[in-house]
Amino acid sequence: MDIRDISIVVPTRNEASNLPFFLASLPDAVQLIVVDSSDDDTPAIARRLRPANTRIVERACNIAQARQIGADLARTSWLLFTDADISFAPDYFARAQAISKCDVIYGPKLSTTGFGNYYRWFARAQGWCQALGVAAASGSNLLMRRLALKAVGGFDTQLACNEDSEVVWRIQRHGYRVRFDPGLIVYERDHRRLERGALAKTLHSAARCALLYFNLIPSRWRGRDWGYWSHARQDKSHHRSSSACN
Repeated sequence: MDIRDISIVVPTRNEASNLPFFLASLPDAVQLIVVDSSDDDTPAIARRLRPANTRIVERACNIAQARQIGADLARTSWLLFTDADISFAPDYFARAQAISKCDVIYGPKLSTTGFGNYYRWFARAQGWCQALGVAAASGSNLLMRRLALKAVGGFDTQLACNEDSEVVWRIQRHGYRVRFDPGLIVYERDHRRLERGALAKTLHSAARCALLYFNLIPSRWRGRDWGYWSHARQDKSHHRSSSACN
């Protein structure tokens, strides 16, 4: 895989504090597509810090829609879906270029800034699930062939969360090769949901993913996140209000 044949797709919403670290971890040669729904300086920061090989689309949408918009705009053979609050490990792209005989590959999200044990155990669980034949992919670290995504009709744009796992299950069921690589690492910077309660976050994700996997969520509920981002939104709103008063 040639690094120039990878497009990174990142949805953003008020990521001004995280984006510089994310952008600093990218090689210059890789294509970047930012699909932004912000009301802060996120798009301006992206334009200033990475003027080359970057496309920015400003569109109010949910995360699944943002990922699909980016995928539709990409012209490379490979798509790398991620989030703006992570940084890529220094050897990430060298390792990615060595990938062969695979259609989807995902790696762990670890942390050097907090909750290290939680992320390490989550990465182990991803490996165990994959060994049992059930992909446990995360949209923070998800690399796939564009043709595989197209073959299954893309992301379910109705979903408000867990769209990453759901699309990989459909790709896997279509016979494409899916692999977990524990050495393909990204690092998380934003731990707000874990700070609110690691157990609650884990149970929420496990319950919703199980219902999605067995197709037990009624259509009218697929667009609800069951409070998944409510605290994060409140934190960001409070942060903006506090900044305006200082």
